[in-house]
Amino acid sequence: MSTRARLFVRCALLLCAAVSRLAAQEAPFDLLIRNGRVIDGTGSPWYAADVGIREGRIAAIGRLDGAPARRTIDAAGRVVAPGFIDMLGQSELSILVEPRLPSKIFQGITTEITGEGGSIGPISDALVAADQIGYAQYGITPDWRTLGEYFTRLEKQGIGLNFASYVGATQVRRMVLGDVDRDPTPEELDRMRALVREAMADGAVGLSTSLQYPPAPYASTEELIALATEAARAGGGYATHMRSEGNAILEALDEAIRIGREAGLPVEIWHLKVAGQHNWGRMGEVIAKIEAARRSGVDVAADTYAYPAWFNSLSAFIPPWAHDGGAAKLVERLRDPALRVRIRREMETPSNAWDNEWQEIPGPEAVLLCSVQAAELKPLVGKSLAEVAKLRGQDPIDALFDILIADSAYTAVAVSAMSEADVALALVQPWVSINNDSQGTSPEGRLGEEHPHPRAYGTFPRILRKYVREEKKLSLEEAIRKFTALPAQRMRLADRGVLKLGMWADVVVFDPETVRDLATFENPNQLSQGMEWVLVNGVPVLDGGKMTGALPGKVLRGAGWRGSPSS
Repeated sequence: MSTRARLFVRCALLLCAAVSRLAAQEAPFDLLIRNGRVIDGTGSPWYAADVGIREGRIAAIGRLDGAPARRTIDAAGRVVAPGFIDMLGQSELSILVEPRLPSKIFQGITTEITGEGGSIGPISDALVAADQIGYAQYGITPDWRTLGEYFTRLEKQGIGLNFASYVGATQVRRMVLGDVDRDPTPEELDRMRALVREAMADGAVGLSTSLQYPPAPYASTEELIALATEAARAGGGYATHMRSEGNAILEALDEAIRIGREAGLPVEIWHLKVAGQHNWGRMGEVIAKIEAARRSGVDVAADTYAYPAWFNSLSAFIPPWAHDGGAAKLVERLRDPALRVRIRREMETPSNAWDNEWQEIPGPEAVLLCSVQAAELKPLVGKSLAEVAKLRGQDPIDALFDILIADSAYTAVAVSAMSEADVALALVQPWVSINNDSQGTSPEGRLGEEHPHPRAYGTFPRILRKYVREEKKLSLEEAIRKFTALPAQRMRLADRGVLKLGMWADVVVFDPETVRDLATFENPNQLSQGMEWVLVNGVPVLDGGKMTGALPGKVLRGAGWRGSPSS
């Protein structure tokens, strides 16, 4: 080809590129958000700008007067911010029942991270049989066996928000050892490591533990380091509900930090708290230990739901040894008079050997029954253990034992045993993001029959109401950073969490003066108010404060996914 011909071809290509750029600039936005106060997620002060969205992504930010758009939203007087990221969501089963997850999107949540110790996969026929009560509670037939197959089911079904999951150390332990209290053999540990590798290749974002709940406490630190090392090799992190959140919390922190250091991966402390009245005021010690670890080079951070009550299984009051073999064995031991006496004695004896929740509560009035599966127990939902014991003419510990027996150890409770001062101190730390620690739910249908912790409906709006607007412990910009850019950074979500050109358009529009939670412990099934528009990948799931029914969410797979780069 002659020089003149090559020059002609190059000019033609440049002209085509220029025409394409011009066409792209002139193509109408799918959605144009006008006149808003943009809080971009970085912690910077708000600024006035319009936001143009095209093909699911942010296509322009600035003054966009006269720009063509298929639809325009007037956000005057409103905040425009990135969609909120829930660092621990628990919606693995409920998203199969109600994929829109109203309780989440009315809070402004557009991405959920989940998989606390016992992840949704991998599973086996034996585990499906062992966990049948939980599946039956929601009318679910588990037709997946791997985490990848579960993700495929979500994609075929459609989901209302973005969704990512860890693989649980408890899950792989149960796959190989069941619910027994013993160490794995070297061959069994190799099988567990292989399951972690497979889950990371399926798209898990890392390894998780929930070390308070059997059979998780049976795992040694060395076992966890071995599994975490496999997650680290695939670019994942380590997230943990620590072995203790009470008397032995500093030792539990040491273990989490050691796992991160020796396995070589970032550590996320889930729902950071100091549990038990006799531990109130120790949050400063916890913070000092985390900051010392950070100074030493360990990438450790935490998250919180910022309520002074937690939510877990009623069976968590029972010593770990009594869970050996699973729920059926626990119930069998509770029926045995001699073992019942032993369990009561251990609950009533202060100890640092296990996380004794009975020693952490002020009394049975602090335990609220929230979820049961046995029909005869449903009238007790919403009542405290003290009320239930009085109704039944029982001692509270006997009532606790008998409820577990009648409910096959399924019962879930809210437990009030934290100090508000400790909760607030954790919240304001710059490395603390936010989680719901509750499944997405709905006031209607099967999910509406339960009595969840109010955090299921209210966490993020409550922080905006209580800690930003009323108590002024956080600026609005800092709260939004904790909801968006900080968790995106922790989860390595490079194209979410900030309002910036080219990012996925997960966006919320709300009035900062009116956004609020309504859910209470007495009446939790109430959607939050104030989120006017919530966009997931550029598609409204809330429009003018009403659900659209759209299911534009994506499964977000981790760095080790063998399919293609993470979404």
